[in-house]
Amino acid sequence: MTPDVAAAADRIRPHARRTPLWRTEVDGRPIVFKLEHLQLTGSFKLRGALNTLIAAGSPDRVVTASGGNHGLGVAKAAQLLGLHATVFVPTGAPEGKVRRIEAAGAKLIRHGDTYAEAVLAARETPGFYVEAYNDPIVVAGQGTVAAEVVEDAPNVDAIAVAVGGGGLAAGTALASARPTIAVEPEHCCALHHALAAGEPVDAEVDSIAASALGATRVGNVPFEVLRSHPVTSVLVSDQQILAARDRLWEDFRLAVEPAAAVPFAAWLDGQVPGDLPCIILCGANTDWTP
Repeated sequence: MTPDVAAAADRIRPHARRTPLWRTEVDGRPIVFKLEHLQLTGSFKLRGALNTLIAAGSPDRVVTASGGNHGLGVAKAAQLLGLHATVFVPTGAPEGKVRRIEAAGAKLIRHGDTYAEAVLAARETPGFYVEAYNDPIVVAGQGTVAAEVVEDAPNVDAIAVAVGGGGLAAGTALASARPTIAVEPEHCCALHHALAAGEPVDAEVDSIAASALGATRVGNVPFEVLRSHPVTSVLVSDQQILAARDRLWEDFRLAVEPAAAVPFAAWLDGQVPGDLPCIILCGANTDWTP
């Protein structure tokens, strides 16, 4: 664990949950699930938001833009710290996530058809802007997920994570000292394209998991981390994602959003190595009913 991740863990400890780790078997093979979908707000995003706001001295007025989970994390972090938050979301943001952002006490503004358009509007609004993933403080906060995995199960030999803008994957690479398997939908894979190009580039966003993983371009900060650590980029189809989500429900009664099932889909497809890999189930902000 790097000093930045250790400092983040100390900052957020009074506010965030230490989520459970579950050792089990699937199809006769051992596997570990990090149940991060049980985090406050139903997503790991709370960690990075808390770390950022506390490190910044808890600025009174907070602004961000989000496709859903990050905005909810910032809204809840602000509420826990007694701050005022404004969250911009695209007009097509899922209603379940929008509802939860407002319930956490934030002012919600719908703007634009895409996340990028919401970001532009948010940056013109007075207040302390909280990055979704392109910030080392955010990355360190997200790295506390993997730090807990390593502390609770030191024999885990690989960690698989879903990738949108790259914050969780980069934090995992910093915190775990183990191979990171960075998994993306095949038509929503900004990191995969960036690694091929040698730099962040624009990518299409067309997936059942796009509301959580729909970054058009991986962040420069996480990309620099990921290109310099043992990271393997793999892709899965929407059909595989939905099958993995359904399997988590049918076999374990774990109800997660499609994005959280992405790394499990890769494991089911044989794309995650290791004798005891950990799959991070990163979020559960869905209105899907099995």
